[in-house]
Amino acid sequence: MSHVDQSNDEVLMLRYKDGSADAFAVLYGRHKAPLYRYMLRSCASKAVAEELYQDVWVNVIHARGRYHVTAKFTTWLYSIAGNRLVDHYRKQGRWDVYLVDDAVETCAVAADFEQPEQQADINQQMQQLLDCLKQLPPPQRQVFLLKEEAGLTLNAIATSIGIGVEAAKSRMRYALGKLRLCMRGET
Repeated sequence: MSHVDQSNDEVLMLRYKDGSADAFAVLYGRHKAPLYRYMLRSCASKAVAEELYQDVWVNVIHARGRYHVTAKFTTWLYSIAGNRLVDHYRKQGRWDVYLVDDAVETCAVAADFEQPEQQADINQQMQQLLDCLKQLPPPQRQVFLLKEEAGLTLNAIATSIGIGVEAAKSRMRYALGKLRLCMRGET
């Protein structure tokens, strides 16, 4: 493993700012899957999610010269992603469309060693979770997805979407409560 691969994200972004394509490749490799899943579950269609996902990376490339470490790289990255989502939905005049049905195709996960019955049960639970996520109000869904898909802390979530930490905690608490009820079939 090279020295670049072992660097933290902020150092990598600073190296990329200074011209290191290898640093960008490592950053992209680390964050492409969670960012893509976040965008996919935040959009009305897979095509829109893919377009916005690419826009986020283009924005990262264009902003590299202005990058300064003021927060974690992931906070900065998901701020860009959140702003891109807001811009997209504002243009459409709809913020209520915030999760997709076709994201399910990317969610079926299971190890090769699992039995078909286990796989079917996992797929059913994943579908139920996605259905429950669709029922969350957009602000709660946004915080939940940033925590679960992006792995951001509540402080980083608050910073990236421009709310207070207590508001982020509250949204997460309500989201988790509603998801628990929904998964038990109590909604």
